Amino acid sequence: MKILFLNYEFPPLGGGASPISYEIAERYVQLGHQVDVVTMGFKGLADHEVVEGINVYRVPCIRAKKEICHPHEMLTFVRNGIKFLKKHLKDNTYDVCHNHFAIPTGLLARWVKKHHNIPFINTSHGSDIPGYNNDRFIFLHNFTKPLLRNILNLSSGNFSGSQYLANLGNKNIGPPVPYKVIREGFHSDMYQPKPKQKIILSTGRLLRRKGFQYLIKAVSEKDIGYEVHICGDGPMMEELKGLAAQSKTKIVFHGWINNQSDTYKNLLETASIYSLVSAKENASKSLLEALSAGCAVITSNVAGCPESVGDAGVTIPPEDENALREVLYDLTDNEHKIADLGKRGRQRILDVYDWNKLIKQYEGVLEGLVKESIV
Repeated sequence: MKILFLNYEFPPLGGGASPISYEIAERYVQLGHQVDVVTMGFKGLADHEVVEGINVYRVPCIRAKKEICHPHEMLTFVRNGIKFLKKHLKDNTYDVCHNHFAIPTGLLARWVKKHHNIPFINTSHGSDIPGYNNDRFIFLHNFTKPLLRNILNLSSGNFSGSQYLANLGNKNIGPPVPYKVIREGFHSDMYQPKPKQKIILSTGRLLRRKGFQYLIKAVSEKDIGYEVHICGDGPMMEELKGLAAQSKTKIVFHGWINNQSDTYKNLLETASIYSLVSAKENASKSLLEALSAGCAVITSNVAGCPESVGDAGVTIPPEDENALREVLYDLTDNEHKIADLGKRGRQRILDVYDWNKLIKQYEGVLEGLVKESIV
């Protein structure tokens, strides 16, 4: 198949959904399909390059930061993406389109279907669903529901990586083409356990719902004998640094780090404990990375987090520094428990999140669309 692959965030841009979409594209190529990605441009990145057999086309856009994209920046991608596709599709044909994020990218998929009759499926990753990311998009979602319904109804299949997000989408949008679940897989060789050091790691965009503030407060009362390392950037950086200045446990801020870098890989693989007690996560890539690296994972008992870790992690209520403190004290005093959770996490990646199995589900959906178009 010749697959047009649309996502406004594709590595090295974006958060957790970005590497997930990359791995889907990579697996399509490994199965023998042609994949052409149309994504956002950014300073210093090539307009066109081939990455692991994937054709990546980057559209010039206004975007200030790699790690976060604002609505007005997304609009430049939609506008310039349509301009690019008008020219590109004169000389390139595709059997099917795999779109990521109903908004903003779904506007391109809708245009492609309308003007070139290329069917598309949509994968939502969280922020495009009303009720998921209220700390950033609650105002915007007040106006996007009709548009979302239109895009999702034109799609030949709507998917999410967790049952939590599928339920949220079906409840808050109610498209006649309902969301179904295809779990987001993981490349188990990417991060592997190494001898553990006394490191507690937390990663992600520094947003209030992610709960970094509660982690800092949980370790601040005394030196627990571990260092806390935080990787990421965002609007809470200065507030978090202010809290950290009062902590008796050492806290290290790394800023935004590419998750493919040696620095990130070494931190994750040697960390004993990984904490992400977020109030809202879909199918967190960060949690999968931590499970794969053999960390003892602490996460929240809401949204998609319990689905991700199963019985291989510790789940607690979000926004509860006392509960987090209790778990951290327990783990840091019990290396055997850390080791046991790490082994269970690694095994869960191998048993549940094998891309070789999961990508076949997406491939089957796309091949079905191609057969329908031929008939």
